[in-house]
Amino acid sequence: MAVSRKFVRKFPLAQVHAHPLAELCDVGLLQSIHTLYTNLPQPVPQQVAVALSGGVDSAALALHMAVWAHALELPLHCFHVHHGLQEIADQWSLHVQKLASLIGASIHIERVNVDLLSGTGIEAAARDARYHAFQMLCQRTGVQHVFVAHHQDDQAETVLLRLLRGSGPTGLGAMAPISPRDGFTVLRPWLDIPRSRIVAVGELMSQRLGWTAVQDSTNLNDDYTRGAVRERLKPHLNERWQGWQKILTRHAKLSRDTAQLLEEVAAEDLQKLDYRKRDHSFDLKSWRELSTVRQAQVIRHWLALAGLKMPTEARLDDMMRQMRTLHALGFDRQMQVKHGAFYVICRQGRVILQQYA
Repeated sequence: MAVSRKFVRKFPLAQVHAHPLAELCDVGLLQSIHTLYTNLPQPVPQQVAVALSGGVDSAALALHMAVWAHALELPLHCFHVHHGLQEIADQWSLHVQKLASLIGASIHIERVNVDLLSGTGIEAAARDARYHAFQMLCQRTGVQHVFVAHHQDDQAETVLLRLLRGSGPTGLGAMAPISPRDGFTVLRPWLDIPRSRIVAVGELMSQRLGWTAVQDSTNLNDDYTRGAVRERLKPHLNERWQGWQKILTRHAKLSRDTAQLLEEVAAEDLQKLDYRKRDHSFDLKSWRELSTVRQAQVIRHWLALAGLKMPTEARLDDMMRQMRTLHALGFDRQMQVKHGAFYVICRQGRVILQQYA
């Protein structure tokens, strides 16, 4: 069925109520899914997937997605990633297959090997493996949009962790509702929803369906960074600053808006520096006429256009110092600052990226 934009703008409440599992759903949670879907660029997807770990959050999302997708006659796929990090992982895979059967969705399971020697930590390594698995599953099924169950509590924890790491506006923007990745798009409809509402759905699922969500002990293990936040900081914040999750979620939205504004200004500045796409270069003299903060922002934007990681503050400061002390036409000496697989150099008054062997 080809779903038109005109059709999906109206929340299909009548069709939802006709579903046998509709009584387990929270109408507000269904509406959040539908609103995000209708905000996607055209053409809207004709099939979707939901990430299903087996925890209460993802299980509740899978239930709501099944009811909503049925109303719109959209095929729904459940994606489960078997990390193999715990002995119980095989049982979790069987458990999510049972839930997929209960809600009438197809299930796809991808086994991954988490690189524990990557140097990024087990949490980051598992996350990278998970998103790579989603990419593989999307290629296999033809799905391009994967819904995940991140909620307001997750978002607030992410902002808090980014604050402790010294992140700027881009980092403090935390998770976006719509996040394009390599070959697919991640959708987070519940970032403004407190987890308590989701847990209430999980309890209903247990009572009515006889299916109980799994408990991942690592989520509360303070050996892991996020687990430490949940076990040590969260209880104190809940006691003294009720509603802190909503405040930090709003902070994330404001940070994303700020980051987007800065990006737009940097893009305009770079074009005014006689930016040449063919060799990814810009004019040094014009750059030095910018304010210090705009000089830094335009370099970050320039590096991002090349697909490079952002430099540390120390590396960026050193790069800018050298660029300020060069002759305006770059004739007095050769600047060469290593960044990733490239050198930032200056030739005949133009700043250029040069790949080294």
